[in-house]
Amino acid sequence: MVSSTPEVALGEIKKLTDDSDVGLILVSDDISESISDELTALRTEKSTLVFALPAIGSKKTDVDYRKMLKKILGV
Repeated sequence: MVSSTPEVALGEIKKLTDDSDVGLILVSDDISESISDELTALRTEKSTLVFALPAIGSKKTDVDYRKMLKKILGV
């Protein structure tokens, strides 16, 4: 599925997380950057894994998984 804006993508991701047949959603980081707080909230509520992948041609960035986990757990 291709979405033109982060807001459209978020709507589609919310629909997909409600589907019990979906276990993994891959999102490019250029889309997920601006909706990261909303994605974090979804990760806490749903069992579907939402994972951000580097967009084609993007620079490699380090992800602080400890910080992300703390945010998800509300610590």
